[in-house]
Amino acid sequence: MINRQVDVAVIGGGPAGLSAAISAKEHGANSVVILDRNSWPGGILPQCIHDGFGVEETGESMTGPEYATKYIEMAKQENVEIMIQTMVLQFDEKQNIIAVNKNGIHTIKAKAIVLAMGCREKTRWHAMIPGDRLSGIFTAGVAQSFINLYNIMPGKNVVILGSGDVGLIMARRLRFEGANVLGVVEILPYASGLPRNVVQCLKDYDIPLFFNHTVTSIAGRERLERVKIAQVDENMVPISETEQELKCDTLLLSLGLIPENELSKNANIEIDEITGGPVVDQNFETNLGGVFACGNCLQVYDTVDMLSLDAKRVGKNAAKYTDDQKQKENGIRLLSGEGVRYVVPQRINEYGKMQLTLRADKPKDVSTLYVLFGAKEILKKRLPWVNPAIMIKIDVDISSKVLESGQSLEVKIK
Repeated sequence: MINRQVDVAVIGGGPAGLSAAISAKEHGANSVVILDRNSWPGGILPQCIHDGFGVEETGESMTGPEYATKYIEMAKQENVEIMIQTMVLQFDEKQNIIAVNKNGIHTIKAKAIVLAMGCREKTRWHAMIPGDRLSGIFTAGVAQSFINLYNIMPGKNVVILGSGDVGLIMARRLRFEGANVLGVVEILPYASGLPRNVVQCLKDYDIPLFFNHTVTSIAGRERLERVKIAQVDENMVPISETEQELKCDTLLLSLGLIPENELSKNANIEIDEITGGPVVDQNFETNLGGVFACGNCLQVYDTVDMLSLDAKRVGKNAAKYTDDQKQKENGIRLLSGEGVRYVVPQRINEYGKMQLTLRADKPKDVSTLYVLFGAKEILKKRLPWVNPAIMIKIDVDISSKVLESGQSLEVKIK
């Protein structure tokens, strides 16, 4: 068994983990280690060969591999240790980590831990799609890795269920490679992905988008041969008389992402039922003192740029955390009110200016965002429009009086 001590241990070597680790070093942590179970650092960035990464953060447009390479090189320059092919088995409230790789079992004592495990895709079984068990059914991310990393085409005639960003991007990518994309099927009356991806990946290539539709059955022998789709009513129930059959050999699933938090749950970290990620305070600290969360294991971000910028704040906070710093017991909750699906952080235990991130529950035109302390408006902001696919970021100033009251704050969009 290999025993060691570090200032900051980062679990996950994707863009969030890399950003947090580099920031921790820049803000005074002497020893920082990244533990990643993959064979290479960078998370899914190496398979994202389209450009657009880094624009919001640096003003420079890069492909996923270019963005990953930039951060990997920065990590090396900061002497961040990256342990690949290393599986973290567990950690506890005293920041003790047990991990394993080909060299054996590692017991690591950290002053602070940063959770950056990313997320995983929902599968056919999350959507409970009836029909035969066949080949030719993939998540959009798996299909992306087949094409971009291994030069394997998943199919020729493709239907995509769900309009998440990876699904939209894969519709365009498959069209580039000569596949016939019959359409994108979305159960909601609006797209789940960013509006720009709907335009650039579907409309620009005349790929149909079926709103208020879902896949009702899958059929074939050994390989997928056809799917049936139907319109749904206001209760999301398929309308049988609208059913139509699409002949295809491939179905891609872009049903959304699930923050990866099995380790968090096993460590008794409080999980938000809506985001699927840890409940955190304004410093991204969980209910376990010295354990922080960032990236897609905290909440699913719109862009890597936004994710990286927040992860840098987490790395700074982790570097500043000391052994004698106690998790603050007092504090107030931040609640999601009318028109708001969720808000992060969910807990506030320091007064001063802080940033909130949230999502609306459905698209709306001109709206007003409120942060309320009882009947008092702490913040009021006009929004020209809102869309659940686009994360909202706002700065709010919390006074000591509000914090000491113990009364929850509420965020609304009306």
